[in-house]
Amino acid sequence: MIFGLFRKRNHNQIIVVRQYEVLTSMARQAVFYTDYDVPDTVMGRFELLSVMMILFFRRTRSSATSGQELAQEIVDAFFEDIDYSIRELGIGDNSIPKRMKKLAGMFYGRLESYATAMDGNDRAALAVALRRNIYPKADENAASMDALAGWMIAAEAHLATVTEDHIATGSATLPLPERLDRQVG
Repeated sequence: MIFGLFRKRNHNQIIVVRQYEVLTSMARQAVFYTDYDVPDTVMGRFELLSVMMILFFRRTRSSATSGQELAQEIVDAFFEDIDYSIRELGIGDNSIPKRMKKLAGMFYGRLESYATAMDGNDRAALAVALRRNIYPKADENAASMDALAGWMIAAEAHLATVTEDHIATGSATLPLPERLDRQVG
């Protein structure tokens, strides 16, 4: 396609792919679905991947311009991945833009609500926001959302220690979540 000649070349492609793979790999950790009760559904996976993107995005907001550009490219890769996944699910081409707009609105809404709670170091408010987003129709109290909120706060603290070199090379990591002890009864 001739318009491809005019697009900005992505000089960070290898770095973006590397960092995106790290973030998606973390979102696929089984412990989130078994112990933290994130539903192992398309929307549950979207929610958890959004959490990873938001954590990375928040870390890079204090980075140099190149880190912020990298974060934007990773978020763009996230939405390209979502677009691809929607198509793989068999959603018709005509409804994809509408669904993408809705999912983008959901993502940026989560970014705002999680940021408000995290900026105030308010684990309870973060747990409420997670519960509202991950269990939008459920009346039950998902106590595991408090644990997920705790992990997010710890993950953000971990990311604060990640060097700019690790950000610039796509080598930032997140801590593995701990298994939760549960009473069987």
